[in-house]
Amino acid sequence: MGSNPILYLLLQLLGALYLGLGIMNWMAKGTLIGGIYNRPMAIGNFMHFGVWAITLVKIVFGIKVHTEIIISLTVIYTILALCFEYVFLTNPIKVGTEK
Repeated sequence: MGSNPILYLLLQLLGALYLGLGIMNWMAKGTLIGGIYNRPMAIGNFMHFGVWAITLVKIVFGIKVHTEIIISLTVIYTILALCFEYVFLTNPIKVGTEK
């Protein structure tokens, strides 16, 4: 691949992005997410998975090699995007408080 400082910089920035997203999710692991509770957390995750899902769907139709990997990632990211959309659009109910 050779020595490409711009590629290394972009990969480090991508790693920092994932580390920040992971830490944010880990720190909110015990809190209620959905509705008005932790809305920034839900929309941040929805944006991450949604943008990647859209990008991967566009790539699937033009790629010629490693199609099984790209299709697998597309399915996973699309499912996660739909799950976070559901979390964002619905109100959470704590276990034991439903009537």
